[in-house]
Amino acid sequence: MPRSAPSAGLLYGLGAYGAWGLFPAFFPLLQPAGAFEILAQRIAWTCVFMVIVLAVVRRLGDLRRISGRTWLQLLLASVLISVNWLTYIYAVNNGHVVDAALGYFINPLVSVAVGVLLFKERLNRAQICALVIAVAAVLTLGVQFGAPPWIALALAFSFGLYGAVKKVVPTDPRVSVGVEAAIAAPVALVYLGVIEATGAGHFANSGSTHIVLTIASGVLTAVPLLLFGAAAQRLPLVTLGLLMYITPVMQMTWGILVGHEPMPPLRWVGFALIWLALAVFSTDAILRARRARTSATGRGTQLV
Repeated sequence: MPRSAPSAGLLYGLGAYGAWGLFPAFFPLLQPAGAFEILAQRIAWTCVFMVIVLAVVRRLGDLRRISGRTWLQLLLASVLISVNWLTYIYAVNNGHVVDAALGYFINPLVSVAVGVLLFKERLNRAQICALVIAVAAVLTLGVQFGAPPWIALALAFSFGLYGAVKKVVPTDPRVSVGVEAAIAAPVALVYLGVIEATGAGHFANSGSTHIVLTIASGVLTAVPLLLFGAAAQRLPLVTLGLLMYITPVMQMTWGILVGHEPMPPLRWVGFALIWLALAVFSTDAILRARRARTSATGRGTQLV
């Protein structure tokens, strides 16, 4: 790998997570459209943009080589990411940005749990400790809300399961993103056609700025995913995992300072427990990565 690859990977990662962190500022601009309409438009324009991208990089031919099993995996991925997008759009447009941030704080821990349940991965003591603390945090927030934090859990589990599916999909990430959007596009287009025909849609009757922003939602959806894919190829997983926290930190800051969402004491306690769990998890990941590098260096020295 060229020496510049880690530096480029860091920039790609910062670009991806920074863009996702700014989404709470973008999606309210698409109102008065509701969450379902914004989701449908986002899917449709993401599909258009990704077709252009795949044509430019000459990967459209890859579609003919996708197996039936892979199509089913991509169908599942499309459903999961659509659920994630819908939940997120609803959250940021209805004063639940902090709940969305909580979901993405929880997400790394959900990914660990999914790895254990689906891929039979083993947990060490630090990871078990982190998961127990995370469960305590969710229970604390459930007491504060009077109900489980459904928005946060829906975001965390939909994206965690999406990551699990993407882990086993044997396609180029750009092709995968394009296919996921294309699978959902027919449903999105039918829905958009119906609401526009009945006068309930907002794309054609909310001014030129709304049209431009709606079309831009496709680009703003696809570009961070492409940056993330480029970063994943150039950065260690530990670095990539730590960069992940940029997004929920930005979202939470926006929700509190701009959205003025309430943060009662018990909610702070729940977040503090999540941060403690992430600190345990991240410290363990960093130490294991260092031990692995030291071990690899030692083996290399012995071979010399």
